[in-house]
Amino acid sequence: MKPTSAPGRLLGLCLAVASLGAVAEAPRAETLPALDRGAYLFAAAGCAGCHTDVKAKGPPLAGGRALKTPFGTFYGPNITPDPEHGIGGWSDGDFLRALRDGVAPDGAHYFPAFPYTSFTKMSDADLLALKAYIFSLPAVARPSRPHELSLPFAWRWPLGAWKWLNFTPGPFAPDAARGAEWNRGAYLVEAVAHCRECHTPRDWLGGRDDGRAFAGTPDGPEGEKVPNITPDPATGIGGWSRAQLLRTLKIGLLPDGDFVGSLMGEVVEQSTGRLTDADLEAIAVYLESVPAVANPAAKATAAGFD
Repeated sequence: MKPTSAPGRLLGLCLAVASLGAVAEAPRAETLPALDRGAYLFAAAGCAGCHTDVKAKGPPLAGGRALKTPFGTFYGPNITPDPEHGIGGWSDGDFLRALRDGVAPDGAHYFPAFPYTSFTKMSDADLLALKAYIFSLPAVARPSRPHELSLPFAWRWPLGAWKWLNFTPGPFAPDAARGAEWNRGAYLVEAVAHCRECHTPRDWLGGRDDGRAFAGTPDGPEGEKVPNITPDPATGIGGWSRAQLLRTLKIGLLPDGDFVGSLMGEVVEQSTGRLTDADLEAIAVYLESVPAVANPAAKATAAGFD
């Protein structure tokens, strides 16, 4: 992580403390009206980050954000309500099938760079609230940029076999042996915020190594190291206190006093930093419960959250 100046840290800390006080009285997400609930889920899922080309100062959700991977470069598509270039012509069924099954309205399989493998766990009510919010935003008539992938990864027809090997569709099933807070955290981590997608190592075909879930990888999206967030005390976050984990999720402040940057900085700014304190607590409860996995190559350090 790039060093942060002392004045910069002080300003960041002051703003962070102010933001904590501002959010403390936020209502529970599940009690929000449908459109507000959709807006909350939109932030939790980080939709703007993948579908807005911030570097080019592109319109919100009009696509173009580049995601560099070992298979080539994916570009986030236009998901504004534009009927020609966006998703304005999609029915509720189209939207549910896209996020639940990874299938486009024309029947084509989506590449798993689109994390439908996690969104599939969202409830129908949450998915439709998310759709309602997206459809309330301005439409932008801008074509989506084609992906730039090497063969054979540019072919869509093998994705059916990939799904058979790597994908189990269906909504989240609560664990009756666990409490409501743990289940809420599991739902947020595994479905809405799709943390497993970035923080889990993958095989040569892009399938997640779920036996090492959340153990991080030295060569994650855009070639960045993604840190181990399991409770492993040596290479993960097992040595972090609950308060330290919550501060990282809320304001990006790491235990060593530095702030997260780069991709994780975007996650905090656009996603976790906008969640209620109750939901952040639930996420922490869940992450502290997952199996600890040692992964020195993705040790959770300040540099690992750059």
